[in-house]
Amino acid sequence: MTNNPASDKTLRLDKYVASVTDFSRSDVKKLIKAGDIEVDGQVVINPATLVSSDALLALDGQPLRAATPRYFMLHKPAGFVSATRDKWHPTVMELLHEDNLERLHIAGRLDADTTGLLLITDDGQWAHQVMSPKSRCYKRYHVTTEADIPAAAVERFARGLFLDEEKRRTLPARLEILSPRQAWLEICEGKFHQVKRMFSALDNKVVALHRQAVGELELDETLAEGEYRTLTADEVTMLAREAGND
Repeated sequence: MTNNPASDKTLRLDKYVASVTDFSRSDVKKLIKAGDIEVDGQVVINPATLVSSDALLALDGQPLRAATPRYFMLHKPAGFVSATRDKWHPTVMELLHEDNLERLHIAGRLDADTTGLLLITDDGQWAHQVMSPKSRCYKRYHVTTEADIPAAAVERFARGLFLDEEKRRTLPARLEILSPRQAWLEICEGKFHQVKRMFSALDNKVVALHRQAVGELELDETLAEGEYRTLTADEVTMLAREAGND
């Protein structure tokens, strides 16, 4: 797991402050030299001072967050693309009120019209490990289709399907039919438009798609669409363990 204890790491004070604010390094040095930064309650005016990444810092008396990895759960609404930038559409990053947005990564993108659980972090290795097909960390989707889902689809999904322009079957997927046109689907891959293409292989069309869970992590039911929260340490550890990285 990549979420190492913060106390194991020290940073230059100017680098620390720049990493948890939107100030440039040059502006941060000016703030430090002006006596505007406190470390564990003491004013420090040397930008090169080494401090622990979990030290208590304050700017003009206002606490700054720790310089440790960030992990967020977002309830993605439809109409937002899973990208850091886009010329034509709003991005999920516009829903976050955080510093240094350019350092955050989207773990397991969702299509613009897909809703549900989206993980965002600045721990790129953790994101890759959790979402990698090799981890077999299943993602659960609620699917609504245009036509009825045949009972035989359960076995076909379990065997794996050949998708257009793919030389190998999809990895085994778990399909639970809830009603003629609704189902739960669990997959451990993240191919381009995979869920839609899987149902297309059955001559059916997905008309609504919602990701409810990644591994054992369920979308927080208290989050309205567009809202997000920080993952707890236990949730971060749980996902890493499920992915076999702890």
